[in-house]
Amino acid sequence: MYAERLQRTRRRMAELEVDVLLLSVGADLPWLTGYRAMPLERLTMLVVPAEGDVTLVVPRLEAPRVVEHPDLFAVQAWEETDDPIALVAALAGAPRLVAMGERTWAGFLIELQALLPEARWQPGALVTGPLRAVKDAAEVAALRAASAAADRVAAQLQAGDVPLVGRSESEVSADLGRRLLAEGHAGVNFAIVAAGANAASPHHDAGPRVIEAGEIVLCDFGGTMPDGYCSDITRCLHTGEPPSEVRHLYRVLQEAQAAAVETAVVGTPCEDVDAVARRIITEGGYGAHFVHRTGHGIGLDEHEDPYLVGGNCEALVPGHAFSVEPGIYLEGRFGARIEDIVVATDAGPEPLNRVPHGLAVVE
Repeated sequence: MYAERLQRTRRRMAELEVDVLLLSVGADLPWLTGYRAMPLERLTMLVVPAEGDVTLVVPRLEAPRVVEHPDLFAVQAWEETDDPIALVAALAGAPRLVAMGERTWAGFLIELQALLPEARWQPGALVTGPLRAVKDAAEVAALRAASAAADRVAAQLQAGDVPLVGRSESEVSADLGRRLLAEGHAGVNFAIVAAGANAASPHHDAGPRVIEAGEIVLCDFGGTMPDGYCSDITRCLHTGEPPSEVRHLYRVLQEAQAAAVETAVVGTPCEDVDAVARRIITEGGYGAHFVHRTGHGIGLDEHEDPYLVGGNCEALVPGHAFSVEPGIYLEGRFGARIEDIVVATDAGPEPLNRVPHGLAVVE
């Protein structure tokens, strides 16, 4: 698997005339090697020249964590008194064009630029982004398993098994996190719980506010599975019978989300999926209250290529995996969002989240 990814990466480097690819923290590194670096002040960097040997430069104390693949890359562990920047610069040679992983700490980049003054620099995502965006069968299976695990937690919410009324948002958020772990996640990436007026803040931080009867509760949560692949789902609930205004807004939102999923067929530009959701929400009278893109890619990162947003003319291809999550937010009053993870396939869009999309009424 890693050998095939390295071959594709080098073909992409050749297309872009990149002489060396440098990857530090972030998902590009485990995608190519299986190793996820800790975000330390000590430099870890994979040096991928256009031709020749690939080297993983890693602090000596971190080397035991590396699962070695000697047929793909050599491991060069540096000691505390070594200069890892100089080591990476020497391995890079005299490149004309360097692609640098954009999650690399800026301090490392500045030091490397000083040692490679003749080089031009570009984001590593120009090399790896389009490759990682197209998932293979194993990656789709991993995303499917992650989504199924998140679905089981969402089903518990919708069934009323997660108490809401009388608990704080932060208490419910922690509860959702525990349930994600119980359903097989290795870590919790986020668990947004936003009640009432707080639901009008798309990325609300769950806090001490106590959830009351008669209000909407937006829950957006996801985590990372042991294999590194992510889940992400949003469902809304109402504590008691919703008023007609909430019902109307939610019907418009549900129609927009379903239509956007149906639009996400192979060959459709990403911006067209966004446009469909935006048109329906605008026609429903809420256009000014849809304040973010319709979706983002997902894989080893919870947010990655492709992005469903106006201006992105990239056409969907088989293996693209992304969220479809329009939202409507009435500032100071309430808001709602519905989110599924979807995979583009030759047979049509495959939603990986299967729990109902309606506004669940719980007591």
